[in-house]
Amino acid sequence: MHISEGVLAAPVLIGGGALTVIGTAIGLHRLDYDRIMHTAILTAAFFVASLIHVPIGPGSIHLVLNGLLGILLGWACFPAILVALLLQAVFFQFGGLLVLGVNTFNMAAPALLCGYLVRPFLARPRGRALAGFAGGAAAILLAAVCMALSLALSDRGFLTTAQLTVAANLPIMLIEGFITMFTVTFLAKVHPDILSGGRP
Repeated sequence: MHISEGVLAAPVLIGGGALTVIGTAIGLHRLDYDRIMHTAILTAAFFVASLIHVPIGPGSIHLVLNGLLGILLGWACFPAILVALLLQAVFFQFGGLLVLGVNTFNMAAPALLCGYLVRPFLARPRGRALAGFAGGAAAILLAAVCMALSLALSDRGFLTTAQLTVAANLPIMLIEGFITMFTVTFLAKVHPDILSGGRP
């Protein structure tokens, strides 16, 4: 899910960086400072999730949890994902500093959109589990599509790689859908105010 340094064209890097600055500014403005600890824990969960690799053929893919962050944090998912990706770039060389803006936008924008779409259904017990699954799975699918578009817009030679990227993330879509579904269902039982605490 992380695009490496030296791959993307300058206009894509600048565009992604600008959109991430805007999203992060809105996220910080709307962040409820009584929920800083909550946001920090989810940022740490996003950071650690990328260390859990799922073998797929000769390679592997990893968890992202961006759908869960979008549901629970709303706009605050932008600064949360930015901080986690920055730490991954510095400590593990996942992605890079120049592509930080594009990588953040590719994961945070789908998270925010899915949070908006599924939030109304989370208050209904009958549709909560399905909404959680859809939010988690769709956020990964859209993030993979955003990543593929970033590659394709940089060089048409990346079209095949872009298609493979989307296909490779289909299994992780299902895994994250179930993780988000069970997490949302559990939180609704033990701490239901978390599901309505974000400010999308």
